[in-house]
Amino acid sequence: MPAEVTFRFYEELNDFLPPHKRKVPFTAVIKGNPSLKDVIESFNVPHTEIDLVLVNGIPKAFDYRIQDGDFISVYPVFELLNINGLKKTGKSLRNTKFILDVHLGKLARYLRFFGFDSYYRNDLDDDEIITRSVTEKRTILTRDKGILKNGSVTHGYYVRNQKPRSQLQEIIDKFDLKDKIKPFSRCSCCNGRIRKVSKQSVIRYLKPLTIKHFNEFYQCTECKNVYWEGSHFEKLTRWIQQFRNTKGS
Repeated sequence: MPAEVTFRFYEELNDFLPPHKRKVPFTAVIKGNPSLKDVIESFNVPHTEIDLVLVNGIPKAFDYRIQDGDFISVYPVFELLNINGLKKTGKSLRNTKFILDVHLGKLARYLRFFGFDSYYRNDLDDDEIITRSVTEKRTILTRDKGILKNGSVTHGYYVRNQKPRSQLQEIIDKFDLKDKIKPFSRCSCCNGRIRKVSKQSVIRYLKPLTIKHFNEFYQCTECKNVYWEGSHFEKLTRWIQQFRNTKGS
């Protein structure tokens, strides 16, 4: 017999709902014996966006089977709020590492400028992204809600903004990363770590004017790209400082 249940989604989870279901309780008729996860995702809300589900005021896991008359409250990931005393639907990743889908290449580059471990290749398919996310404990950043509904995905986030700089601000705010920014500690090209090196050790990579005007150099430990503090570095430094001083865009 079909079950009639009431749902209420909170905060940014409403982004995934049609206007008439946002920020208000609404009733749904559920047929069969589906899990909580399946029903929630039938409303186009990826399970990776959810940190806590209360059924009649009691925390429940995604495998809970919905009953007639249930009142279900669904809450987003609480990155800025400690809810350790409650039974959450998943485990938090406090060591923030990302993997980005093929549409977010510029965001990946920006995150690396800010020092965040951000794996990206423009030829990754969904299966590769999911596998690496699980094995390396990386949070998936994507504009594709479909990948976040895959049952193997444990940590993921749907990026709302479309412009890369706005996306960067969104991620820094969402994951509370402002105090974790370590500029120029990662290679913007390959995500490898950058270390200071002697001028002599990289001189063969440098152009004559660079050799003449600069003495301090840094090199990626993976792809061997060489960096120095030229005019581009100064512009990036000012840009990064703006992100540290402001919230939102």
